[in-house]
Amino acid sequence: MAELVYPPVIGTARAWFKALDLRFDIQGTEHIPARGGAVLVSNHISYLDFIFTGLTALPAKRLVRFMAKDAVFRHKVSGPLMRAMKHIPVDRSQGEHAYKHALEALRSGEIIGVFPEATISRSFTLKDFKSGAARLAQEARVPMVPMALWGTQRLWTKGRKRDFGRNHFPISIRVGEPMHAAPEESATGLTARLRQGVHELLEAAQGAYPAKPAGPHDSWWLPTHLGGTAPTPAEARAL
Repeated sequence: MAELVYPPVIGTARAWFKALDLRFDIQGTEHIPARGGAVLVSNHISYLDFIFTGLTALPAKRLVRFMAKDAVFRHKVSGPLMRAMKHIPVDRSQGEHAYKHALEALRSGEIIGVFPEATISRSFTLKDFKSGAARLAQEARVPMVPMALWGTQRLWTKGRKRDFGRNHFPISIRVGEPMHAAPEESATGLTARLRQGVHELLEAAQGAYPAKPAGPHDSWWLPTHLGGTAPTPAEARAL
């Protein structure tokens, strides 16, 4: 079936990135499978992460179908777009429907995008991972592709106003090698291994990030262990 909506949306996003003068540093896109199903797994620090995560699949000429909370699908603007792009709504009170939908998509050869932290991390460190991504990959017998985003929180994140000015923000993205589940591996063990892979990629993205805070007032986007003033993980849980 022809993709009538997704490509124009991608074109619009790229034009917007150019207007914002974002500076991209993307590495590892060769790890995105050129064909067949896969679960693309990323950390979550911004409301815009699904857009940046999807960019990594474009060199392989793939489109990512994201699992997103059903409220997004009920919005009068985003809802029709999300459905037309074949993303998957997740009703947390009835998660089995979304799981089945994602499993069918994986088996038909789609790439499914998952944020296993479930919500944005206010501390900008990795939260605990839900096991759904690992279970999907195991049941569909497809690889998981870990990745990490850094810098996207400076555009729009929880508890902060949007900043869509021409601030030349760098955006660092790292994609890791596909991970495969061993036949005897538990979903818990696989989830732990997946989280460690994303953690290593996040550290690599942070280490390569070329920008520093302009001063104490601008250190909100750095986690405390890197000298910033973002909430600690404990404070973020309380929020």
